[in-house]
Amino acid sequence: MASAASFQTHDDRPLAEVAVRVRGVTKEFGSGGAVTRALRGVDLDIPYGELLMLVGPSGCGKTTLVSIVAGTLEPTDGEVVVLGQDLVRMSNGRKVKFRRDHVGFVFQAFNLLPALTAAENAAVPLLIAGWNRRAAVEAAADILDQLGMGDRLANLPSELSGGQQQRVAIARALVHEPRLLVCDEPTSALDAQNGRITMELIQKIAVQPGRAVIVVTHDSRVYSFADRIASMEDGRIDSVASGPHEPLLH
Repeated sequence: MASAASFQTHDDRPLAEVAVRVRGVTKEFGSGGAVTRALRGVDLDIPYGELLMLVGPSGCGKTTLVSIVAGTLEPTDGEVVVLGQDLVRMSNGRKVKFRRDHVGFVFQAFNLLPALTAAENAAVPLLIAGWNRRAAVEAAADILDQLGMGDRLANLPSELSGGQQQRVAIARALVHEPRLLVCDEPTSALDAQNGRITMELIQKIAVQPGRAVIVVTHDSRVYSFADRIASMEDGRIDSVASGPHEPLLH
């Protein structure tokens, strides 16, 4: 296996082969003397068919970076091309449609709708896309069943544990088969068995042509699912290693 030092964050391969291309991305919060520099010139390519894990200490910029890639946060400067689309130049309206059609999200805040059942929550992306309600809920129920939630389909979020709510959020992200799946700590509330089942489903998204997955994680149990592992520190990516093995954390 090649060493981490032999890997680069990008190799200028043709854009048609790259699901995500980030060049010189910076992000600042605040103004004047109170500016916080969350990202300090990030370069990264994620080819189609890859599951990239992003690791590093809390506060190093991981969540900021994936939020920019997902189109939910604007960079201060730099280039962000996702699935062939320039997100920096894209209008807000087009960006909303782009996310709806092509991006799946698993963020640390589950954001489940309290009045909807587990199956209904997981079906939301399909309902927004215009699916028939019965077909949408059935498709969501199938994903939830694969995640070990088949006996909780009719439960409200308030009737579910944190780990169960997390699996509903993951099902919601997977149900419309997104071309780009962005996950922030998807196994943080799961035991080893359910974490493995979840990562197997997430991995299936990545290995399909025309798709890619980014996973932010501190969970060393799931490193073996990665094709590459990028380590961040102080707003920069300082190493990229091929998986599956534990990256160098500084």
